[in-house]
Amino acid sequence: MNRSQAKAILFFSFLIPSSTSFAQYASDAFRYSEINQTGTARFQAVGGNHAALGGDASTISGNPAGLGFFTRSEVSISPGLSNFNTDTKYIDRVTAAGKSSGNVANASLVITSQPGFQRKWKRTSLGISFSRQQSFQNKFNYTGLNNSSNFLDRAIEDANAAGYTDEDYAQELDDNQGTYRYLDHAYYQLQTIYPTNFVSTTEGYGPPYARDDARNATLQEGFFSSKGAQTQWTIAYAGNYNDKLFVGGSLGFSRIRYNYTHMLHDSIINASYFHSTTNYQDFSASGNGVNATFGLIYKFSPTIQIGASLTSPTFTAMRETFNQSVAANYIRGSITDDNGVDVGPRDRRISLVPNDFEYSMVSPFRGSAGATYFFNSSGFITGTLEFVGYSGMRLRTNFLTDQENDDFRTNNNAEVKDVYRNVVNARLGGEYRFGILRGRLGIAYFADPYYERIDGIKRDRMLYSAGLGARFNRIFVDLAGTYSMYKATYTPYTLENPDKQFYTANISTKPLNLVLTLGYNF
Repeated sequence: MNRSQAKAILFFSFLIPSSTSFAQYASDAFRYSEINQTGTARFQAVGGNHAALGGDASTISGNPAGLGFFTRSEVSISPGLSNFNTDTKYIDRVTAAGKSSGNVANASLVITSQPGFQRKWKRTSLGISFSRQQSFQNKFNYTGLNNSSNFLDRAIEDANAAGYTDEDYAQELDDNQGTYRYLDHAYYQLQTIYPTNFVSTTEGYGPPYARDDARNATLQEGFFSSKGAQTQWTIAYAGNYNDKLFVGGSLGFSRIRYNYTHMLHDSIINASYFHSTTNYQDFSASGNGVNATFGLIYKFSPTIQIGASLTSPTFTAMRETFNQSVAANYIRGSITDDNGVDVGPRDRRISLVPNDFEYSMVSPFRGSAGATYFFNSSGFITGTLEFVGYSGMRLRTNFLTDQENDDFRTNNNAEVKDVYRNVVNARLGGEYRFGILRGRLGIAYFADPYYERIDGIKRDRMLYSAGLGARFNRIFVDLAGTYSMYKATYTPYTLENPDKQFYTANISTKPLNLVLTLGYNF
């Protein structure tokens, strides 16, 4: 099995599977494009980065027109804490897992010019920020007693499809200087799968392939953990025209870092030859991109203002590496020759050749529009609608042959159009002021980006947020918490054989994010 096929199996449950080995990169483009809550604790507490709200450092990476509301310079930092709890049902059991990690949600500097009282352009501001656009933190475990199949059946199907004989595998190993490129070859070398049909004295045996203890139940245990984030440095500039029209633009430089590890351990009940087999996977990806945003906010009156912003797609160059290894716990003396000599596997674990790949990605176009109503000096309520053009995501590569490059682009871009749709998300939030204190509530709705429900799961989501803040002469402190709950599925492997059943893990995830913002005006 090549690297692309293995990756397609790993992410099978998160998108509609494709008949090509290239098409699963559409799900990668989506993963790196789904942005939830960003910015300071104040904006996160009111539901996210709103289009018609200014005077906060979050606007640097949101609607940059909001910078025009600043009347003095500011520096702030927003450390965060993310906690994930998952419950995963697989076959007959439910397994809990959790993970916590610290991060920097936002850090910013705003430099505001002196007011121009005799001019229409009253003031301008320059903002520079570091923001955490996405978090890839996740962890789930799954366990179940499988009476039908285990991962070796996946390797058997690969071996049967390849059609290799004993001599073919030997030649493959010699041609690649003792290294292994495919899963079926590694499992063959460990003697966990074997050919059953005699071909010739020179070729040895060939397909169909089989495994021992095929009728025995298997206790399957899986462990998945991911980490990383998409972060962005943004430079923004905005102006205030006559305290009515606020205009701003920004340039963003994004960075993606993503890594996951997955282990599937199969323990054979009442084993005769192998106590267990294990598949290990390690994947890492990194990329750098650039985007631009233009925004406007118009103030009709002291109580009503509207705003809108347009954000270009992010153009990102990606590089990734996929590592995989397999292991078998052999029962010594169970495989012998005619003289009773143990001829079982000499290796306990075999690593496959790492697979590297490079490609470029275009994320969705985004547009936001919203309105804010102020209750004089008592607070405000604000709402935003956000358009995200997921069907416009694009992928391409120059890493392969000309024909393979064309196939990669054609297959993935076709899958983007077939699987993902454009959506409109919504945010609503408010702030109430009492003296130096602030109380905030928010809610955000993220629409299901898939044309069809996959595995029967509705993938729209609700995020609930709340926060408190305090304003002093030059110092301000804000605290926010965001909670959501969503469901996903994960299929460790798939099989074509109708007589062998494979299973999907159903995952319930409950992330909680806390952000504390400390700021100073000067």
